[in-house]
Amino acid sequence: MNKMTVQELQERILQIKPLDEKAMEEAKVRQDALAKPPGSLGLLEDISIQMAGITGSVKNEIKKHCVVVMCADNGVVEENIASAPQSVTLAQTINFTRRLTGVGALAESFDSDLLIVDVGINGKVPEGLYTEEPFSDTHKIVNRRIADGTKNLAKEDAMSREQALRAIEIGLEMAEAVKAGGYSVFGIGEMGIGNTTTSAAILSAVTGQPAAKTVGKGGGIVDSSFAHKKEIVDKALEKCGGKDILTILSQVGGFDIAAMAGAFIGAAIHRIPVVIDGYISAVAALTAAELAPACKSYMFASHKSYEQGYNLAIEALGLTPYLHMKMRLGEGSGCPLAFKIMEGACGVMNRMATFAEAEINDDYLEEIRKGDCF
Repeated sequence: MNKMTVQELQERILQIKPLDEKAMEEAKVRQDALAKPPGSLGLLEDISIQMAGITGSVKNEIKKHCVVVMCADNGVVEENIASAPQSVTLAQTINFTRRLTGVGALAESFDSDLLIVDVGINGKVPEGLYTEEPFSDTHKIVNRRIADGTKNLAKEDAMSREQALRAIEIGLEMAEAVKAGGYSVFGIGEMGIGNTTTSAAILSAVTGQPAAKTVGKGGGIVDSSFAHKKEIVDKALEKCGGKDILTILSQVGGFDIAAMAGAFIGAAIHRIPVVIDGYISAVAALTAAELAPACKSYMFASHKSYEQGYNLAIEALGLTPYLHMKMRLGEGSGCPLAFKIMEGACGVMNRMATFAEAEINDDYLEEIRKGDCF
């Protein structure tokens, strides 16, 4: 694949089309006609209407789903800001292939595929586990390694702009592969020790909020490491706050987040519903939205992450998470759960009877529908 330029990225972004308003209006009319109190299925109704806008069809089926997991290491771990050693990135990436991780177990439980991508792991993946072709074997790792991890953002730019663009390009490629694979929906997760620090640095730079608002304890760290983590993020805010998103991404981001952002943009280009996992995934989604605001319409938020900065990121996206389970694992672990909620939303739209079909006179709702009675 040739190196993508900023102009080429912008041209790709211009391919994103708005949601189908006519289909959404028709979906809303059907939801209001279903045999239930108006709005009583809450977010399930919103999901089905958004799905109609994406696909152009009032009735939809989610038959095939997958989680794309971007794996990469982060040089900032040199600063002792993570509880786990960097070697865990490699170990868990290998364990994804065996479905032994959190997202692996959930994907197996809910019949979801995994697309595991090495964007820049600092470690040697066994050659037998690599594949060059996405979905040729979902128990292998797609080799798109850019480098052996990023540089230490506390001391220098994490990556070059060219590397950031390359990572975004990889994400676009994986979304295209998802489309070609016939998937109805996909989620976006990650694996990379230190990536709650890179996420917080990006979030602070984008929103202007200090580390006190964006930094959490990630996988768990002692107080001294937590204090240093906040110092690093505040310095990152001083360095790149208010700059364009590509500069922010290259100065303080990670290969994983850049690739995830590309996949979110790719989902919108190909009109595929795409699910946000937790904190890191939400920051990647926000990064995508900074590059391509129109892609927000294609996003669905799975669960409310326990990580502190999550609320800031998801509110900036204007989205509402479906689940409140105090989860903070990452990996894409919330995505298989969300797929089932989305299936249920589509099932209600497709199979529930309208008042007319159920032979129920709904005149009694006439006054209720006029006012705020719920």
